[in-house]
Amino acid sequence: MKKTILMLGGSRRVSLADLLVESGRKFDTDVKIVAYELNLEVPIALKGEVVRGLKWSDPDVVEDIARVCEEFKVDIILPFVNGAVEVASQCKERIPGVFVPVADYKLTSRLFDKVEASRIFKDAGFPIPKTYTVINNVMPAIAKPRKGGSSRGIQIFHDVDDLMHLENLDSYIIQEYIAHNKEYTVDCYVDASGKILCTVPRERLEVLGGEVNRTRTCHIDAIIDLSREVIEKCGLTGAVTLQFLHDEDRDRFLLMEVNPRLGGGVICSIYAGAPITDYIIGESLGKELTVCDSWSSDVLMSRYMEEAIFHNGKIIR
Repeated sequence: MKKTILMLGGSRRVSLADLLVESGRKFDTDVKIVAYELNLEVPIALKGEVVRGLKWSDPDVVEDIARVCEEFKVDIILPFVNGAVEVASQCKERIPGVFVPVADYKLTSRLFDKVEASRIFKDAGFPIPKTYTVINNVMPAIAKPRKGGSSRGIQIFHDVDDLMHLENLDSYIIQEYIAHNKEYTVDCYVDASGKILCTVPRERLEVLGGEVNRTRTCHIDAIIDLSREVIEKCGLTGAVTLQFLHDEDRDRFLLMEVNPRLGGGVICSIYAGAPITDYIIGESLGKELTVCDSWSSDVLMSRYMEEAIFHNGKIIR
């Protein structure tokens, strides 16, 4: 049997492509990787064919992806960056016969607007940082762009006057600044029926360019329980990455973000024993999936750089 996976924005996910191919073998399935990218000369070319695509904001992007799906007989679509998630959720509705393990578009579009997401979290009763208005705030405060990721554009303010001079203030969310904290990510997978198959917390030890560079799995019941509550109340399915902050001064866990996609550090959780790539392939094949609670704590992932070399548009290493 063969399965073709279309990776949206997965230009650097070389090791994850390897794991998807390996998971396919467990199901006697030959997995082929196709990547949809703006630039053909990207590292994922080491593992599959790269197709030049449109920007996520292009009104024709879903139609173009549908064309690629037909041309390459795509079976699975996986998004890897925020902009691609909303596109993937639209593909889920518009391209029949292709398995797209993401939440519905109505939800994903709200989750990638931090103001809208905070409303969802507040209405559901999840613990989140205090959210301020321009008039009603307490210093110090942190301003984050409503849309976007990888920690880009975040600013910390200690003076209200400085905050008031922030350009395009309406495009930011303003929240309390928590100085002494630890960051945690939780890698989750939820099948189409809403069954939670795994929730693996890991501490973000080092971040480079907005993406985790060192991370360690850790079994923290409070985070796991809160993650399950978030998934159930929000109605999330497929691959989900949750971000939490531990306020060390007040000993509380706060929900920061819900990213309905695979996170960049999910490799750590997979090697800790959470079979997330197996779940993706297995669910696409209609296999019965079992819950994984036996993953290992204290598994450390430390990343390094490796080169992909191109010449005249062809990859040579």
